Amino acid sequence: QVQLVESGGGVVQAGGSLELSCAASGRPFSSNDMGWFRQAPGKEREFVAAISRGGTPTYYADSVKGRFTISRDNAKNTVSLQMNSLKPEDTAVYYCATNGASYYSSSYYPAHSLSDYDYWGQGTQVTVSS
Repeated sequence: QVQLVESGGGVVQAGGSLELSCAASGRPFSSNDMGWFRQAPGKEREFVAAISRGGTPTYYADSVKGRFTISRDNAKNTVSLQMNSLKPEDTAVYYCATNGASYYSSSYYPAHSLSDYDYWGQGTQVTVSS
């Protein structure tokens, strides 16, 4: 059973920074892509960033490109999301996710659709005040 546990959320002023972490357990961590998604109140869950099993390449939503950085430490079974220059519109619950064992894609980039991910964490709240 794959388990994902996010941490690091909180309240920050616009322009500030936060780093989210996700700890994974239950299967070899380095075998699949990892992704971050977010869901704001009243909105659908949306893709934020993803990272391939080896650490490169990465892939970002246009709305966070240049401000957020995803990274992973396969030795520690963790994936992180460094968020800089935060905006009020970044306010959401942030979720960590990983593919199922049978996932395959010929794409160069890591998975970045909700349907590509089978395991999800419980989420961590990020609130950016103006």
